[in-house]
Amino acid sequence: MKPPRLSSVVERRLLVNYRLDPHAAARLLPAPLRPQLVRGHAVAGICLLRLGGVRPAWAPGVLGLRSENAAHRIAVEWDGPDGVETGVYIPRRDTSSRLNAWAGGRVFPGEHGLADFEADETPGRIRVALATRDGAVRVDVTVEPADELRGSELFADTAEASRFFREGAKGFSATGSGRHLDGMELRTDSWSVEAGRVRRATSSFFDDPDRFPPGSATLDSALVMRGVPVTWGPLPAMACGQGARPAR
Repeated sequence: MKPPRLSSVVERRLLVNYRLDPHAAARLLPAPLRPQLVRGHAVAGICLLRLGGVRPAWAPGVLGLRSENAAHRIAVEWDGPDGVETGVYIPRRDTSSRLNAWAGGRVFPGEHGLADFEADETPGRIRVALATRDGAVRVDVTVEPADELRGSELFADTAEASRFFREGAKGFSATGSGRHLDGMELRTDSWSVEAGRVRRATSSFFDDPDRFPPGSATLDSALVMRGVPVTWGPLPAMACGQGARPAR
């Protein structure tokens, strides 16, 4: 059965970005993926995503579901039939929704673990925390809105960061089989992001010294997206080499 195209509204998408040592990033990637470099750094991060109105594209919005979701991501490139393509590799996806956890990898691409989320949002502050049910990952992030992206060593300004992430809309997720990557592409005609200022960010994934030796993963910046209608289109699965099982 062909996976359905999904529609939803990005009620909040918080991108917390890290600069990575390219060699440390490469060790986490299955072939044929390689790190996409920006100013000599690999780029990675946590996408903390609250979706509303999630449903098959043909279904009315009133039937849509709401959920909190998290994806740990590394920006990648690979050789496609028409040249170099870009996107993100997702070693770990987690969700608050039991339906998402069941359907991911079965009904639509992208296997998900279950996690408990805490979200506290005001016009001047966003805090999102999560703990996965398997105990493998904990995240706690607080971001404030900013008029411009400042202090980033990856991006000169918000516009440059926005272009980078818009062009990397294809996501390939690790699967339990380790033989292929599930693919989804985010599509929207209403792309819009704003700068954020990180006040606090901890992640057991990026803070793990076995995965990232000291100095190889550095917090860089944050971006916020709100109220954007999107669709999620399935992509053909990508055959891959070793190292593509979901991160634990």
